[in-house]
Amino acid sequence: MTSLVERWRAAASGAGATADDAELDAAARDLLARWAEPWRRYHDETHLTAVLDVVDRYAALAPHPDRVRLAAWLHDAVYDPRAAAGANERDSARLATGVLAALGVPATVVTDVAMLVALTDGHAAADGDPDGALLCDADLAILAADPDRYAAYAAAVREEYAHVPDNFFRAGRARILRALLDLPSIYRLPPLRQVWEARARANLAGELAGLTDGPR
Repeated sequence: MTSLVERWRAAASGAGATADDAELDAAARDLLARWAEPWRRYHDETHLTAVLDVVDRYAALAPHPDRVRLAAWLHDAVYDPRAAAGANERDSARLATGVLAALGVPATVVTDVAMLVALTDGHAAADGDPDGALLCDADLAILAADPDRYAAYAAAVREEYAHVPDNFFRAGRARILRALLDLPSIYRLPPLRQVWEARARANLAGELAGLTDGPR
């Protein structure tokens, strides 16, 4: 099986990086150290791998799949559950700019990847942006998991926010779930929407019901 470091090296090279393999591998290891931070319960290496797997599976739907892969690596590279809303995404986009520029990735590609990373704050890919749509759909793929896996995901998110009192967490999480359910479509790419949309909505509605009707 191809290692994550090898997958990073292939994506960076495919996106035009001029750094040598040793420099690319060092950057991958630095990023993996971020993904392994002890406070992460869901936004960890398993999530990174899952997002990359979806991008690989549906790469033909995006014009620049290597840019999407790099954005997947960097989209939660900065993750602090105590940060203000949107701060992690903004900081991850800034990190993406620095990391990729240092590896000799062309400036236009660096800009595109940073913009993709920023999209994961709200997952609002524009119409006509298949790269952004693939990244956002891949990041939200967990919402369409089987019920047991979805429950494990929701529990892991709660663990990441263990510092938040239960009533505040319930209210905040419910707002996020309602916002997702209010979208015309959670998934932007038609093949993914066809397979995942109904199951994701059922999972979200079930979690929302538990948050609003369950014990306090």
